[in-house]
Amino acid sequence: MTTATKQRYHFDQVGSYLRPATLKQARAAFAAGEITQDALVKIQHDEIHDLVIHQQEVGLKDVTDGEFARSWWHLDFLWGLTGVERYVQEDSYKFHGEKTRTDNVRLTGKIAFNPDHPFFADFAYLQSVAPAGTEPKSTIPAPTLLFRDGRSDNALSFYDTWDDYLDDLALAYHETLQHYYDLGSRYVQLDDTTWAFLISKLNEFATNPTERAKYEKIATDSVYVINKALDGLPDDFKISTHICRGNFKSTYLFEGGYAPVAEYLGQLHYDTYFLEYDDARSGDFTPLTAIWADRPDVTLVLGLVTSKSPELEAATDIKARIQEATQFVPLENLALSTQCGFASTEEGNALTPDEQWAKLGFIKQIAEEVWG
Repeated sequence: MTTATKQRYHFDQVGSYLRPATLKQARAAFAAGEITQDALVKIQHDEIHDLVIHQQEVGLKDVTDGEFARSWWHLDFLWGLTGVERYVQEDSYKFHGEKTRTDNVRLTGKIAFNPDHPFFADFAYLQSVAPAGTEPKSTIPAPTLLFRDGRSDNALSFYDTWDDYLDDLALAYHETLQHYYDLGSRYVQLDDTTWAFLISKLNEFATNPTERAKYEKIATDSVYVINKALDGLPDDFKISTHICRGNFKSTYLFEGGYAPVAEYLGQLHYDTYFLEYDDARSGDFTPLTAIWADRPDVTLVLGLVTSKSPELEAATDIKARIQEATQFVPLENLALSTQCGFASTEEGNALTPDEQWAKLGFIKQIAEEVWG
């Protein structure tokens, strides 16, 4: 892929926003059978329309629908693919101090592109209300999310080999992305917690070659599937990724610097990487060199401002950290954002909408002072 015809934003965003009270109430009413699907969609659309106006007003050049039409950042998309089903597992995800709901996804047959995936209608609406001068951006989970939590344990019930499954998964994503493009999309982001999971496991089994090899296999499979999904897409189609350590009610799942997976990340054919760097759990900037891999068109978006709390960081500290990062990557290849979205699930993080917009305004100011 080449980024020669793609926009680079030094002030960017991960994608999800706090759900307005009106939308939360409508989703609860729909679940209780008190309003129709059409009524719920009308409220979602009204709130998304207001959201994109707010994003433009705060200075963003790319706008999302805030993930207002979904409950989870990942599961709603995966449930919409052909060959999978939703189920309720026995236990929940264990965040630090919080437990999520028990939804999950598993294979029911060969996985494939779904031309009627509801996310396409979501994009069409976002595109219709994106203000002039902004770029509509869609967010979906990376295919690697199917490699964990038992989601692909029965793949060989439907495939002769694991490689056959990987090829179908890559094809399903390639066709999904191509369909986004055909609808008019030029910017899609693949959110991915798998690399943070692998960081934790590769650190845990650093001295255990047998166990370590299991996770190195997930890493190489991830590179294979992602690149096969991305290769051959149109040259003016920007694909980014967000490497996430978990984001639920202001808590997290994983910790550790990028060093154990930096070599793999540098092999991926993404145009832009959103990297979490908002606290000590994130490690130092040394791995940036391997992730950037001397590709002049790649952008590394430093998530130096946290979306997990309302307090604003010191601007001088953020600028100093950006300057520190330039020891490893040229300034022009860097950008600034929050470390994650504000509501990776509909519950949202522990801050108010006003505090959310203050965070983004703070980032915009710093980006203008650093990059002009």
